[in-house]
Amino acid sequence: MTGEAPTEHDRTPAEWWRTAVIYQIYPRSFADANGDGMGDLAGITGRLPALHDLGIDAIWLSPFYTSPQHDAGYDVADYCDVDPIFGTLADFDTLQHTAHELGIRVIVDLVPNHSSSAHPWFQAALAAPEGSAERAHYIFREGKGQHGEFPPNNWESVFGGNAWTRLTNPDGTPGQWYLHLFDTTQPDFDWDNPWVRAQFRGVLRFWLDRGADGFRVDVAHGMIKAAGLPDYTPPVEGGSMGGATVTEPGIIAEWAETAPYWAQGGVHEIYRDWRLVLDEYPGERILAAEAWVDPLSHVAEWVRPDEMHQAFNFAYLETPWGGPTLRRVIDDSLTAFSAVGAPSTWVLSNHDVVRHASRLALTAENLQGHGIGPKTAGLPDTVVGLQRARAATALMLALPGSSYLYQGEELGLPEVIDLPDASREDPTWFRTNGERYGRDGCRVPLPWESAAPSYGFGPTSASWLPQPAEWGTLARDAQEGVPGSTLELYKLALRLRREHALGLGAVDWLAGFGDPIVHFRNGGVVVVANTGTEPIELPAGELLLTSEPLAGRTLPGDTTAWLRA
Repeated sequence: MTGEAPTEHDRTPAEWWRTAVIYQIYPRSFADANGDGMGDLAGITGRLPALHDLGIDAIWLSPFYTSPQHDAGYDVADYCDVDPIFGTLADFDTLQHTAHELGIRVIVDLVPNHSSSAHPWFQAALAAPEGSAERAHYIFREGKGQHGEFPPNNWESVFGGNAWTRLTNPDGTPGQWYLHLFDTTQPDFDWDNPWVRAQFRGVLRFWLDRGADGFRVDVAHGMIKAAGLPDYTPPVEGGSMGGATVTEPGIIAEWAETAPYWAQGGVHEIYRDWRLVLDEYPGERILAAEAWVDPLSHVAEWVRPDEMHQAFNFAYLETPWGGPTLRRVIDDSLTAFSAVGAPSTWVLSNHDVVRHASRLALTAENLQGHGIGPKTAGLPDTVVGLQRARAATALMLALPGSSYLYQGEELGLPEVIDLPDASREDPTWFRTNGERYGRDGCRVPLPWESAAPSYGFGPTSASWLPQPAEWGTLARDAQEGVPGSTLELYKLALRLRREHALGLGAVDWLAGFGDPIVHFRNGGVVVVANTGTEPIELPAGELLLTSEPLAGRTLPGDTTAWLRA
């Protein structure tokens, strides 16, 4: 795959995932074919040639399953069908066939920690008596207190509020409590139950039989809970999905105590079992873990040879823009993942975090926030944010391993901050009474054509979240072929990455500059990223790429250059 032009994708090489550039598609917001304001599978299919032209190797589709959409599809009511708002199974087959014809692999999102409360399995559990086999598929418990009036423990939901909801029995009396680490409409499965494990082996085979090239596994560090479900109070500084205690940007003082609902050792038995299923199929089908755990050596446990193929490098995503912190996380990543024979992955944005064109210019107190909005203190400077984002992407795509891109980042899209309160849909917004803005700002539908209705997102002016006026200047057709545009920067970086086989290379750190400069060689390419404010003179070598236009060979702050070694 490496060394070829981006229009000559090849689906056959072994271990393609070690160097792949994987593009995340959030189906609601990518492209709308039928004009109802909601993105769909047919819309994705129609835009695949643009992704082929961009030069990516695979797409990862966020959930498109049957769902009440309380959490944008991460509340699944049928794991083996397509929600009508996105189309049909036939539409999925067409999408996949078209992608494969273009040499693009298709990775399906899998949500195994919890289902929708509308799933027939949970509805059967509600209809069944306490202690039944049906209730044992989920985590039901008696409450504390004289009459069971208090939750079984003190766990909090990731989305805010209590992680337990009490049932009302058919006769009107209070019943058991059920666990939902996310929304009340997302009850957690009991993965200690062999029946649950068997059902998900069937789900894997359903999509593998249809030709899916693998799965991104949602909340891959969840599923198993500590025996006895002990009380736990997370640290104030810790992330809601698990992680480290941070005392200043990029400096981790101590590793947070592992929550009893995250990163329990039993999850690895599940993934070893799943790996056996995937290995039955030809074509290097893969598993990619969304595992919010620390340190990086712990993340690497998810990608040991008999488990998953990739794990998202959230430590890299969360690292602020600065030379010392970036060098440290790159070194730590390469060390941790190579120790288990896995490639490091690199990622800067996704559907759950503030887009890096805004996040990299946020003030320190908002680096680990829960979305940003009009009342957020220290809002980002849009010019600084975009310049840093371009420089950060140019740095990331020069690193060995596999990279993930989030839809729209190739256009330089910022976080949409000024969404009307009435338009917001993220359950975090509602469960915290508006104290946390949530993730809607990174999920606004994409602009494709500057003069078209909904900026080309669909054939009408409708879009499920309102698009800002500046989307017109950032639309794909406004950037296509324009020298210096963010789109053309991404195209060039991806082409050079392939031509110089950077995904297969190694980082050889180079001296000669101070702390703000990230300076290394990867094969035949020298990378110089200036994270500071003072300009520097570039070393000798033919310029291959710069994230900003240069005056001569002076590299200004917040700019990255690639040179021929």
